[in-house]
Amino acid sequence: MRNHRPGRVAATGLAAALLLAPLTAQTAPAAPAAEPAATAPAAVTPLDAGDGTAQGAVEWYEAHTGDTSYEGMCEMAAENAWGVTGVWPSAIDHWNGAVAAGKAHTDGSTPPAGAFVYWNISEYGHVGIADGNGGFHSSSVNGAIGHADSTSYFSNYLGWSDPQVPAGL
Repeated sequence: MRNHRPGRVAATGLAAALLLAPLTAQTAPAAPAAEPAATAPAAVTPLDAGDGTAQGAVEWYEAHTGDTSYEGMCEMAAENAWGVTGVWPSAIDHWNGAVAAGKAHTDGSTPPAGAFVYWNISEYGHVGIADGNGGFHSSSVNGAIGHADSTSYFSNYLGWSDPQVPAGL
């Protein structure tokens, strides 16, 4: 008989288990896990995340160039590039949080690599990650994650905020 101890499983372990294994009824002893399929479907998940560094955020975008699964989810892409997800509900909320925290830069300076760059192009705004040379990586560059050489690629550039894990600033 198994000893069940509700509440003893760490939340992260449970969340990872739920994300990685489908719920199935178990009628026989569990067999060893099969190797994952070679062509797993592309899905946007919090596990598809960068390493929490500015360089890692830039590399995440470079590795995802051409990916269309983040269209309409620029904030999720920017957060995932930094290794987190679900911090801000939208790019404009992220920008407003940076302003309130005194971490927003509106002086026209070139944002450093990994900094968040923002535009007011819709009610939700838009965000990407600076490349450190005046350009940026973002979703919605020619309909997918891509790179643009200038923040003027989108209209209504707001500015940038410090390169850091977006933990509510």
